[in-house]
Amino acid sequence: MAIGLITGSGTYSAPGARAEPETVETRFGQAAVSRTRLAGVEVLHVSRHERGHQRLSNHVLHRANVAALLELGAQGVLSVTVCGALDPGLALGSLVVFDDLHFPSNRLPDGSLCTLHDEPGRPGRGHWIFERPFSKELRAALLAGAAEAGLTARDGGCYGHVDGPRFNTRSEIAALAACGVTAVSQTAGPETVLCGEAELPYALVGYATDYANGVMAEPTPADELGRLIAASTDAFAALLASALPRAAEASLSPAGVHFRFD
Repeated sequence: MAIGLITGSGTYSAPGARAEPETVETRFGQAAVSRTRLAGVEVLHVSRHERGHQRLSNHVLHRANVAALLELGAQGVLSVTVCGALDPGLALGSLVVFDDLHFPSNRLPDGSLCTLHDEPGRPGRGHWIFERPFSKELRAALLAGAAEAGLTARDGGCYGHVDGPRFNTRSEIAALAACGVTAVSQTAGPETVLCGEAELPYALVGYATDYANGVMAEPTPADELGRLIAASTDAFAALLASALPRAAEASLSPAGVHFRFD
């Protein structure tokens, strides 16, 4: 079973892998995907920002990335992100395995609606209906993997998608906190929705690198943010080494149902 892996800031290649990415043509454009094996599992890796952080969050090609993983045969997707904590009880340097999503704009970086269903009458069009947007089997794999790797991971939390590349103001963060958001970053909202529409099981884990504006009396220093982004690489590598075999062995099912019209 092939597992898709999507990584972000600080992790530009699959842990321990040397495979060069191949260009995959999709109807949404090109995606760069590396094929490798990690912990004995076939992995299809996408770096959101690409090597050297060429793509800021407003340049990420979400639809092409998800379509490429689907076309190459991924049976599920594990996604990692560094994130800013809105909950002061979430320790920096710890993980959160999200179980809910706050993404009310439902927009791609170019401003268009976040959906795979962009053509009237196209086969497969429909509504994604769900109670929780993340795969319970993949969440379980991440939580068990974190425990085995000796990493602190919170079971559950609301991921808040925010538009980048700037960070958020105090008032914006306060509004998100009032909605119950646990942590924010700038890329995983579209991934969650697109994988849901594609019936591709998906789970997201965050690594807290800073406290968002106004959460603490003093802001997280920029050098501490940079240090923790660098530290996230090793944490994610340890997590994935334990979680990937569990994900590959699990009986995966999509989150929710896709109500089709054909």
